[in-house]
Amino acid sequence: MCTMIVQQVAIEGSGKGREGWFAVKQANVSYDHPFHAPYDHALNIDFVDEARGPGARVAVELSAEAARALVRTIQTVLAEAEAGGHITD
Repeated sequence: MCTMIVQQVAIEGSGKGREGWFAVKQANVSYDHPFHAPYDHALNIDFVDEARGPGARVAVELSAEAARALVRTIQTVLAEAEAGGHITD
C-alpha cells in the first residue's frame, strides 16, 4: 500500500481550463491513486490558481515512466534554450 506523497511549489505561468486561460500560481505534485488514468498509482500534477477556485485548475495524471520522460524532455529543452541565449533569468 502506498501512502500519498504530495508537495506544492509556487510557479508562474498560464493554463487553459474550461473557462479559458488563467494565471497558474501553484503546482500540486503527488504520487497517489489517479482519478482517471488506468494505473494503480500515478504522478499527478495540478496546475492551479487557488484564489480563483476549482475552475482554475489543469490536472495531469502520468505513469512513472511518462513522468520521467517528461522531466528529461523539459531539461533537454531548457538546456537547449539556455545554450541558444533564449533564457535570460
